[in-house]
Amino acid sequence: MYKFSKILSGLLFIAGVAAAQPVEQVVKVVVAPDHSNWLYHTGEKAKFTVTVFQNGNPVKDVKLDYEVGPEKMKPAVKQTATLANGSIVIEGGTMTTPGFLRCAVTAEVNGKSYKRLATAGYDPEKIKPTVDNPADFDSFWEKGKAELSRVPLDARMTLLPERCTEKADVYQVNLQGYGQSRLYGILCLPKKEGKYPAVLRVPGAGIRPYAGDIAKAEAGVITFEIGIHGIPVNLDPSVYTSLSSGALSGYPMFNMDDKDRFYYKRVYLNCVRANDFIASLPQYDGKNLGVQGGSQGGALSIVTAALDPRVKCLAAMYPALSDVTGYLHNRAGGWPHVFYHRNEDRKDFVVTAGYYDVVNFARRLKAPGRYTWGFNDETCPPTSMYSSYNVITAPKDLSLYLETGHWAYPDQHEEMNNWLMDKLKGK
Repeated sequence: MYKFSKILSGLLFIAGVAAAQPVEQVVKVVVAPDHSNWLYHTGEKAKFTVTVFQNGNPVKDVKLDYEVGPEKMKPAVKQTATLANGSIVIEGGTMTTPGFLRCAVTAEVNGKSYKRLATAGYDPEKIKPTVDNPADFDSFWEKGKAELSRVPLDARMTLLPERCTEKADVYQVNLQGYGQSRLYGILCLPKKEGKYPAVLRVPGAGIRPYAGDIAKAEAGVITFEIGIHGIPVNLDPSVYTSLSSGALSGYPMFNMDDKDRFYYKRVYLNCVRANDFIASLPQYDGKNLGVQGGSQGGALSIVTAALDPRVKCLAAMYPALSDVTGYLHNRAGGWPHVFYHRNEDRKDFVVTAGYYDVVNFARRLKAPGRYTWGFNDETCPPTSMYSSYNVITAPKDLSLYLETGHWAYPDQHEEMNNWLMDKLKGK
């Protein structure tokens, strides 16, 4: 089995996927459900043990504020307590429907607050999506792909000598995309002559530069890492900062009132366009193509694999854009939280959501996939991610790292990379 070092695989995936693993603090708050697997059946009561440590020892007489309730919803319990002996057991109650019950704790030590949470899963494998599945979903996207196919690729490659290594060449690529847009990315090619499998790396949310995945290219896999905003991906960082706070601020909801003009239509179809480019490369082996990403990139991995039968496998971490209408049904919805205390009366947004929600792409997946997330994710709530995962009929495997939020351990990155590399190399 091909192995990435833990440090390297973490660096590769963290860039453009999600926040890094939280930094350790001098005071550590530990919140633990009373079931070691964090799983419960509806009607079962959950208890959460809270302990506060400093220098490895429990801290006594700590003031504690805690809330318990369904994730992203108004808490059912909200209380203050004192940890006389450094530990306390909180009665969390139960849930009557499948979902996630969260205990969020804030401890105050020496005038500073420290937050921690734990989330109990109630029959998560039974969670069903709320988003509509439009009758013309398939024809809508077939039409979009047909329009894209009539657009010339017009690929332009610029060698980046300063990024090349002894085993890999690195290029910035500029393609003609959907709707008169350009698509930019970083291509990494093995230098040794031959035919190779390929990976499309799709980005997490935000606007940033990209360096490309050189490590995989050095290991014998073509990689193409793309941006989604129609701008070069090797500009000065200040450009992306300005766009993030200016012209592209709030882009996940741009033109959501119209399914034909919604921002993600171009994004989704340009992921297919990126595969068109990979398929055109003489170094590509013509059959082994994977897609990989986390958060928004996890969503785009599922979307791309569903839209493009050339994709043979996918690796998706904590996918966003899943069951975004959950909030309209009194439960957590996926990032970007379109209906979280807002837009409840926007029926046009609800209609558009049906054509772009990851749930409806997950239903149509044929390629085998590896998925990973944690129960403490506040950005992409596990309720929303299970809504997509549970409708997948293609071969699938879910690797849970229960205590993680919207981040992943180096081991988790390594596990996903190794699975993908094995699939691409026929192991």
